[in-house]
This record gives sequence, C-alpha cells and structure tokens, in this order.
Amino acid sequence: MNSRRAFLVWGVAVLAYVLAVVQRSSLGVSGVDAQDRFAVSAAVLSTLAVVQIAVYAGLQIPVGIALDRVGPRKLVLLGAALLVVGQAVVAVSPTIGPAIAGRVLVGAGDAMTFISVIRLVPMWFSGPILPQISQWTGNLGQVGQILSAFPFAVLLHGAGWTPAFGVAAAASAVGLVLASVFVRNGPVPVRTDTIPLPHSWRGAFHTFGHALRRPGTQLGFWSHYVTQSSGTVFSLLWGVPMLRGLGYSPSEAAGFLTVIVVTGFVAGPVLGVLCARFPLRRSNLVLGIVFALAVVWTAILLWPGHPPTWLLLVLVVVMGIGGPGSLIGFDFARSFNPVGSLGSANGVVNVGGFLAAFVMMFLIGTILDLAAQATGQTVFAWANFRLALTVQYVVVGIGVVMLLHARRRTRRVLHAQDGIRLGPLWVALVARLRKRSVQ
Repeated sequence: MNSRRAFLVWGVAVLAYVLAVVQRSSLGVSGVDAQDRFAVSAAVLSTLAVVQIAVYAGLQIPVGIALDRVGPRKLVLLGAALLVVGQAVVAVSPTIGPAIAGRVLVGAGDAMTFISVIRLVPMWFSGPILPQISQWTGNLGQVGQILSAFPFAVLLHGAGWTPAFGVAAAASAVGLVLASVFVRNGPVPVRTDTIPLPHSWRGAFHTFGHALRRPGTQLGFWSHYVTQSSGTVFSLLWGVPMLRGLGYSPSEAAGFLTVIVVTGFVAGPVLGVLCARFPLRRSNLVLGIVFALAVVWTAILLWPGHPPTWLLLVLVVVMGIGGPGSLIGFDFARSFNPVGSLGSANGVVNVGGFLAAFVMMFLIGTILDLAAQATGQTVFAWANFRLALTVQYVVVGIGVVMLLHARRRTRRVLHAQDGIRLGPLWVALVARLRKRSVQ
C-alpha cells in the first residue's frame, strides 16, 4: 500500500484515463466541423454526442457490477481496445451513421475506464491520502481535454478529419499496450466490513442491490448529477458552438476549454483537503458549487447583448470547479459502502452527471433548431443559445431537490448507526463563532 509500485500502477492507469478523455472530448472541438462534414442539423449533431453519453451512462452499472466480479485491470484493457476501434471508425466515416456507431464504441470504452481507475485506488492506497489521490485522478484525466482542445484541434483544422481521428485512435493503442504491461489489480485481497467480495455473477448482482439501496450511494449519484453536467455539456458539445456564435475564433474557444481544466487542477486538491478535513460537510461544498453555477449562468443569460469576456471566464472557472466537485460523489460512495461493493457504488454515482448531460445535450440541440426556424437566424446564433441553455435550470433543479432528500436519509442512517447527529451548517458556524468568542 502507498508504495512506489502503487504510484506506477496508478500513473499508467491515469494515462489510460487521459487518453479516454481525449477520445470523449474530441467531438467537443469538432462539432462545427462535424456539421459541415456530415451536413446535418443541430438536433442530429446532438445525437452524435447524446448516443455516446447515453452508452457511457447506461454501461456504468453493468461495468460497476463487472468490476466487483473481475477487477479493474481487465476492464481498463477492454475499454482501451474499444476506444481504438471506435475512433478509427469515426475517422473513416463518410456519413453520420457510421460516425454514430463509432461514437457508441467510444462511449462504451470510456465507460469502462474512469470507474476502473477509481476502483484501483483503494486497492493500492490507504489512509488520508485516498481522497486526494481520487481528486488527482480526476484532475489529471482532464489533461485529455487540453490535448483535444489544442493538439487535436490543430491537427483537425490542419490535416483534416481522418488524420486527426486516426492519430487519436493510435494514441489509445499506445495506452492499451502500456496498461497491459503495467496495470495490475491490488496485491492483496481487500477486507470488507459487511459484504464479502462476490465470487459469482449472482453474488455481484446481489452486491449491486446493496449498494444501490444505500442512501449514501444515492447522495453520491445526485452530487455527481448536479455538479458535473453543466461543464460536460459545455466541454463535450455545445461550448465551442456557443462561443463561435458569440464571435470567438476556434483557438479562442479552445482557450476557454483549457481554462476549465487548469481551474480543475487548482480546485481539485483544495476540495480533496476540505473533504478530508470536513467529511461531514461535503454536501455543503456540492451545494455551494451548484449555487455558484446558477448565479453565473443567470448573469450570462440575462446580460443585454453579448456577455463580456470576463464573465465568460468566470463561467468556465466555476465549471472548472464543478469537475473536481463531482468527484465528491465518489467520496460519498467510498464512505458509505464496503470495498466489496465499491465498484457497483461507483458505477451508480458515475451515471449521475452523464445522465443529466445527455438529457441537456439533446434538449439544447432540439431547442436550437426550433429557435432558428422561428427567428430565421443561424442555428448557433447567441439568441438561440440564450433560450436553449435555460433547460439547465429544470434538469439541475430536479437534481438539487433529490440531493437534499438523499442527504436527509443519509444523515438519518448516520445517526442511527454511529450516533452522529448533524445539524444545519449555519448552526455549526454560529456555534463555532461563539466558541471562539469565549476563548
């Protein structure tokens, strides 16, 4: 545990995740190019991303069950192989149909990577370093978004569609080879507290049922749902077209995407320390991030005319915090589940943000087309985006309501099992202020 070999295994696994993010986010910087190449509407273009995210989200629970049965190594390798094939199909697709099939494979490969890497962490690390390693896993993975925003985008606009996606597929092939050599499951069996490691598929499904019913798992799901979805929609599909509609060049739009990643690098370790320092107040961090997102999006959508660059920068910074903020959901899963069901719990949590994202992606694309027909403006005009982006309030608002419900249930369980009664945050803050004034 916590050895040099542990860091080597983790590092190569994270590289596999970086390459998965490259494949996942490659469509985000090529959305306008895809519309030109395939000559499709915004709604059909959104389908290219929606099916990828739908497959990703739909496979999280089966992958989580498989993780508890066969371990993360095999799924990391299978995921990398699917990414290679999927991007190769996209590279040579002359029409939208084969491209959608390729993105389905990309979504399937991507679905197997992140939660497998997260599952590796408690197999190789222990103690207070665990939440920080989890945060660094998510943060380092977002380097893939930078690689898609700049090297991939430069190659796409310089060499063309087929060479760019072909190089992306080759990169995942390299990751597949490295993972097959270095990535291994944990060196010793992991002890569990209430549920043993399943030795059959029936046992794995039984373990999944336990994980799904835990309020702490559900709290993790809704935490992931409300924090990640906005940034995912922006990064994977509609961010670059929106910025292009506001008059920014492709390189400037890519720069905004990079700010999201850089912010995550700064915010992730801070959130990891806060989660370790205040484990009973992690949901307040989640709600604070959601509130900040709501405030900034409201300012942008209500701004008369085009919003200024500084306000858009504030938006991408807040979305950059939302990325590592979504990893708090996995921290809830780890805290409220025995290790034997952690793969299933992580799978449930990881559905959250991507479920919200693909719903919003499709609705935004549909509204963009309807607004363009009604106004006679181009599809990616800012006026159309101003209307379409309001769907976030409905989708995320539902998630906030469910998060608060799951938090109340989790706190009741915490009180019943451990005798810990947790009051509202403002009560704790007032009590701490009074204690300091007395001292």
